[in-house]
Amino acid sequence: QVRLVESGGGLVQPGGSLRLSCAASGNIFSINTVAWYRQAPGKGRELVARITRGSITNYADSVKGRFTVSRDNTRNTVYLQMNSLKPEDTAVYYCNAAVQFRSSGPLYDYGGQGTQVTVSS
Repeated sequence: QVRLVESGGGLVQPGGSLRLSCAASGNIFSINTVAWYRQAPGKGRELVARITRGSITNYADSVKGRFTVSRDNTRNTVYLQMNSLKPEDTAVYYCNAAVQFRSSGPLYDYGGQGTQVTVSS
């Protein structure tokens, strides 16, 4: 069984920063690509950032230059550093991970419950 837990959300003023964490636990062989999504009230889920196991990253245009995704494979944890936050960044942020349970085994997708980020003065 795999569990993904997002943390680090909260209330921050415009221009502020937050760092989200996505920690995976369970009998995991490796974690491959991890993606951060967000969903604002009344809107669909949006891909924010993605990082491969080799730390190749890509970002939504709306967050480029402000958000940075990174990972610590020794801790099975992925981070999303969010700077220069704007009110339009307000959303529930979710992580999704592609997980292997054995070498050269298939990948399985897992998602977390999300963490609320609110940007407001």
